Amino acid sequence: MLLCKKLKPGQPGTRQLLAQYGQRLFCVRYRYDTQTGKRLKTVELVVEESPWPAPARSSAEEIVGVRVSLPEVDLQRRLKQAGGRWNPSRKLWEVSYQAAVALKLTNRLERLRDPKNVSDNGKANVSGNRK
Repeated sequence: MLLCKKLKPGQPGTRQLLAQYGQRLFCVRYRYDTQTGKRLKTVELVVEESPWPAPARSSAEEIVGVRVSLPEVDLQRRLKQAGGRWNPSRKLWEVSYQAAVALKLTNRLERLRDPKNVSDNGKANVSGNRK
């Protein structure tokens, strides 16, 4: 089945459907079935609308993880100067959100969802007994 056209409400070919479905009409698609030689007209409707929560913004003091590859030694030094600590268990640098923004590293951030996993003086908290 081939998709030939995708039309927005109000474009020619959608006016009758717009009158039928109103503001619920999201788009109209024309599909062609090469095996049967038929054209199919499909509609996409909005059936529910609700607010989508925006991602929570990090506070300036919140500790976030920053992914840095091994060859990026200069960046590692800058993170360390900004108070960052290496977390070997997660294989990322932990630094305050404010420092990450100052270093322009927001595209490399990972939230530390489990606060127990945040390192203490550079050492990761490990649960369980080691043998």
